[in-house]
Amino acid sequence: MGRYFETDKTELKVRYSNTICKEIVAFLNTEGGQIIIGVADDGEVVGVENLDDTMQKISDVVTAQIEPNPQDEVRTEVKFDQGKTLVVIQVPKGYKHLYCIKKFGFSSNGCAMRIGTSCKSMTTEQIKVRFAQNFYDDEYLLKKRASRSDLSFRTLQVYYVNQGYQVNESAVAANFNLRNTQGEYNYLAELLADRNSIPLIYVRFAGTDKTALAERNDYGNVCILWVYEMVRTRLATDHKCLVDTEVRPREELNLFDFNCANEALLNALVHNDWTQNHPLIALYADRLEFLSYGGLPRGLTQEDFYAGVSYPRNPTLMRIFSQLNLTEQTGHGVPLIISKYGKEAFEIKDNYLKCTLRFDPEALTKLKHAGQAQTVVRTQDKILLNSTEQAVIKKLLDNATVTAQNLAAKIGVTRRTIERALANLKTKGIIERIGSRNKGSWLVVKAVGPAA
Repeated sequence: MGRYFETDKTELKVRYSNTICKEIVAFLNTEGGQIIIGVADDGEVVGVENLDDTMQKISDVVTAQIEPNPQDEVRTEVKFDQGKTLVVIQVPKGYKHLYCIKKFGFSSNGCAMRIGTSCKSMTTEQIKVRFAQNFYDDEYLLKKRASRSDLSFRTLQVYYVNQGYQVNESAVAANFNLRNTQGEYNYLAELLADRNSIPLIYVRFAGTDKTALAERNDYGNVCILWVYEMVRTRLATDHKCLVDTEVRPREELNLFDFNCANEALLNALVHNDWTQNHPLIALYADRLEFLSYGGLPRGLTQEDFYAGVSYPRNPTLMRIFSQLNLTEQTGHGVPLIISKYGKEAFEIKDNYLKCTLRFDPEALTKLKHAGQAQTVVRTQDKILLNSTEQAVIKKLLDNATVTAQNLAAKIGVTRRTIERALANLKTKGIIERIGSRNKGSWLVVKAVGPAA
């Protein structure tokens, strides 16, 4: 390969060191470059002794120590020169307008840029200028490629049509920024597609810890709008209101505040860093937890967060939820939760955010004795679909011509149960039959989920 020299786009390292994180950030924030490990400063090839350990350390840096996460941008290669092993980290100019070392945040200690053959800390003014460049087109959801190309968006169209929008089927991808600059479906498209490979897990534990798993449901693999509706319905089912019928006026106790739970769910979906992992909702005997990834969006302090400053991590996804009246971009959700549960409801870490809604102790006590005549237990009133009806909707979105017999086989219930579910969905105005009984098809005509 010849002799090596350091330049504005090449950094030489005789071995792995902790400065590599800063050097990757500097290349991302400038014009890109490469870091060659196993070469001394004078260009002599010395090789990498512990290849596996070096590769693991680099992987940890790229996946966990840099914000925003650049793991789909940075590539690590193993090369050989003069019979010795080299590790080359290829770092392009970053898609985002600013990257930092996560533990230092977007400060002069955390943000660096490449100047000549050195990495220099950015000034406060330079960081402010980068933050001012807040382009929707720089969203990582719009850049990251979807894991599959067989995507359709009928559910998305139904939601928009129900809000009075005119949606041209052939222009859906363009109208909603569902393709990246290479013309491929992006990760936002996968989140909004009728079918995808993105899970959303809702678990129920029998006690107050994770010792005994009582139930595990995956509400994912479909359009995120429909995921929200299904999980909100499930929260409504798990919500308990206890009514004491022997006192006047009647006394009501809620196991948890349903509006707070709804806001926590929306935040978990809209502000999650989907490049890291999917959110998780967990129901315990004494609390409800919402776990999302990515910590606070860049540039948002804890004080801003508690005050309800709206700073969405995924602006386009937030805009879609807002247009469909599923959320309001007013930032009232966090203050609402704090007003009911205090700041201790939130656990904020660098790579995740957890919201915990603890159950009302008095409601828990009365729930244990709910069989007494004076106490009535009811769930949230706004439940629209049962589990069979939800399953039917999923199948109809996937195949509009599926028969009742096939639905029964796929869902695992009797044909009579399916026919009853179809009749209920028609009565509720959720579906319509187009064409004859034998040769027609089903049309989902209304966004589904809990009643408004």
